[in-house]
Amino acid sequence: MPEPSRMPCVLVVEDERSIAQFLAASLSAGGLRPVGAGSAAQALAELERLEGLDPPRLLILDLGLPDLDGVQLIARLRARPATQATPILVLSARLQEAQKIAALDAGADDYLTKPFGVGELLARVRAMLRRAATPQASAAVLRVGELALRRDTRQVTLRGEPLHLSPIEYRLLERLARQPGQVLTHRQLLADVWGAQQVDQLHYLRIYMGHLRAKIEADPAAPRYLLTELGVGYRLASE
Repeated sequence: MPEPSRMPCVLVVEDERSIAQFLAASLSAGGLRPVGAGSAAQALAELERLEGLDPPRLLILDLGLPDLDGVQLIARLRARPATQATPILVLSARLQEAQKIAALDAGADDYLTKPFGVGELLARVRAMLRRAATPQASAAVLRVGELALRRDTRQVTLRGEPLHLSPIEYRLLERLARQPGQVLTHRQLLADVWGAQQVDQLHYLRIYMGHLRAKIEADPAAPRYLLTELGVGYRLASE
């Protein structure tokens, strides 16, 4: 176990004491150094304090904060230069689907639905830290398992064999491949692939996702690569 000062810092914004303690214990056991805040105001104060010392590598925040809506806090965090690119993991209740989508659209990177276990929490945190440490957005070749997308030639291969995609299918896959493992909402994908004026045309997305699965998945009904987040959006699986 590394020295505490060398452990990656994670800011946990959670006002419910029992959950905050569970998160702190789980993160510590996973080799991370949690710093707690019970409100949005405390979170912003902690970020100011840590900026010159050891800025958090990841933010975990509950949507139901006592002093500010969690979505509003995410918007504030994304407006701050110091936290503009810091990964944000949102904690939400099962009945907070609309808030969950709003949080992702506001700039959150992923979410966990309560209740969740230690293993799921740490796996999601490790994946987010890996993605932050090795950004793929500018890579010439994006790879996930046996699927490869070459951005300069717009060529897609699966197990070394070329896939023939339409321009929209390519744009949809390329958008997902920029952030493998990260959930993207329906509105995000529709805006980025079809344009902001088409964000309500969910049937476009469903049709083209079906086309992509038919070309990529061995069993489109049980996809390995193109995963559905029910009621929220899609993600491209990561290794």
